[in-house]
Amino acid sequence: MKHKIIVAGCGSMSKAWIEHAKTRDDAEIVGFMDIRKESAEAAAQKFAVSAPAFTDLAEAIRATGASIVFDVTIPAAHKKTVLTALNNGCHVFGEKPMADSLPDARTMTNAAVRAKKTYAVMQNRRYLKNIRAFRETLTSGKIGTPGFFTADFFIGAHFGGFRDAMESPLVLDMAIHTFDQARFIIGADPVAVYCREFNPPGSWYKGAAAAVCTFEFENGIMFSYRGSWCAEGLNTSWEAVWRVTGSSGSAIWEGSGMPYGETVVPSAEKKFKSDTARFDVTPGWNGREGHNGCLDEMFSALNEGRSPETVCTDNIKSVAMVFAAIESSRKGKRVHVRF
Repeated sequence: MKHKIIVAGCGSMSKAWIEHAKTRDDAEIVGFMDIRKESAEAAAQKFAVSAPAFTDLAEAIRATGASIVFDVTIPAAHKKTVLTALNNGCHVFGEKPMADSLPDARTMTNAAVRAKKTYAVMQNRRYLKNIRAFRETLTSGKIGTPGFFTADFFIGAHFGGFRDAMESPLVLDMAIHTFDQARFIIGADPVAVYCREFNPPGSWYKGAAAAVCTFEFENGIMFSYRGSWCAEGLNTSWEAVWRVTGSSGSAIWEGSGMPYGETVVPSAEKKFKSDTARFDVTPGWNGREGHNGCLDEMFSALNEGRSPETVCTDNIKSVAMVFAAIESSRKGKRVHVRF
């Protein structure tokens, strides 16, 4: 069966999605849709895809018989795009974040469940050999029972465009990646958060481009996030720098390399600081990385009749972390993370 795809939103985010679809034998791009028809036409020409351009998604689906919509529109347009696609019988593979409000994300999730269609969300930073190896290290019990983990994200990102005008550009548009990684790495869900968003001196963003968040997870696990999108110099990787402390050791993943750690060496002698032994981690996952890995999983799940790893009913938990953090910052108090 060949999946017929409409690409909705033909800006810069569409590149990886279109290039992936072109590599698949089971997929065909049958149309491009954008509110500006010239953008849709330009995308077709740029990527050498012979497919018509549309400005109306429902019309595009009816005219082409599409079965999947790639939603690579801006966050504010996700709700309309997803609901239109679902109401017209299509599955949706969409960019993060799901929506620019939690009520909208819930509406979209409920619509996908009612329609019995797949709505999967791009979380490309789950699909890296290094993060998979890091997670396997934790689930193996190598460092005992995890109880505290941290992520530092510091990038000076001069995007221009809609991000510069957002109220919460870091937390809403970028921290969704790190928050989703946190859930993936630790294998637990968040319970509550205290967050402070702010805009440091020298920021070129209108809204809060930096944040400090403390999340409480299930089983008493604590997660600390520190991030800035206007950090000039000494930038971390886009994957952040991670540290997890367990009951018998610690593990670090710096994003750009493989994880490593230290475990306690048992000793009959009582010492002020335990002896430890370093361990290195080797990758065990052989899938494609980044957008390709996530899209491979989306298509495989659809072909196999199962839910993909980043299905909306799970991804909304990461979205809920985002909006709980924003709510906490605005109210100046700890708030519960409600899915």
